[in-house]
Amino acid sequence: MFHFSSLLRRPCFRALPFLLGLTLPLLSVAQGPLPAKIQVLVVGSDHLNQLYNKQPQSDVFSPKKQAELAQVRAQLAQFRPDIILIEAEPKEQGQLDSLYSLYQKGLLQLARLPTGRSERYQVGFALAKQLQLPSPKAVDYYAATSQSLLSTGTNIEAYTQDLKLLQATARPLRTLVQHDSLSLYDYLALANQPAMIALLHRVQFNTPALVMNGTFAADGTNTVELGKVDTEYIGAHFITLFYNRNLKIYSNMLRAQQQSQAKRVLAVFGLAHVGVLEELFAANPAYQVVHAATYLKTKTKLSQLHKAGRK
Repeated sequence: MFHFSSLLRRPCFRALPFLLGLTLPLLSVAQGPLPAKIQVLVVGSDHLNQLYNKQPQSDVFSPKKQAELAQVRAQLAQFRPDIILIEAEPKEQGQLDSLYSLYQKGLLQLARLPTGRSERYQVGFALAKQLQLPSPKAVDYYAATSQSLLSTGTNIEAYTQDLKLLQATARPLRTLVQHDSLSLYDYLALANQPAMIALLHRVQFNTPALVMNGTFAADGTNTVELGKVDTEYIGAHFITLFYNRNLKIYSNMLRAQQQSQAKRVLAVFGLAHVGVLEELFAANPAYQVVHAATYLKTKTKLSQLHKAGRK
């Protein structure tokens, strides 16, 4: 077996480390400074149109929630993005461009759109107009996979326990927002804290790998076709369904950035996408991840809200 250390013991190679020590600094000088990394901030959002439960307190078009969304946008504006990416498919870009052109001119009322409460408009369009940016770019790859799809197998309790923990953490927050007991700003700020992003990421991309020798629920939702399901590795296959979609979103984001040559990229996506997209960008040496919590700061603590909810 060849060992590099034995090669260095030969007389003709003993000076190699010394020569490398001389030449490597010269190479770095010749190459010049490395280009600045492209900054990427992925802000996670609950789907705001789904917050609305027909009660006025839950409506993002209410004056109170509009003021809270303005606070969200003011904080994100400090990142100074030069492109905004949204959770819409590239095939929708033409329609989005037309709507944004009307919106810029004050000729479009979001309340008249069927999905006008959505974060693509309330954050994406509104922030782009505020910063005088071009139309937000559509970078989603739509697929639907329900968390209930993974329902049987060895160690299924590990997944269901993590899923229950996530639900027990997130659902009370949504209820508080719907009743105006928690501001929409604090809700989104809490949702983007590292601990919450890590929990979401673990539930979807880590814990399911423990589950083996199972089957998918017959009534579970899944639109992703990745060939024959290996039931021995049912949990790992479950993870690939989510990973497949997010890899394609990542590709769309890279394309949008390269086409625009943007240096500061802000993407608005559902919360479950944040952890995996940050992970992908962190592994790419051309990019630097900026966490949304850097800008969406809050003094509200999850522990305080849970205590209040139990009273």
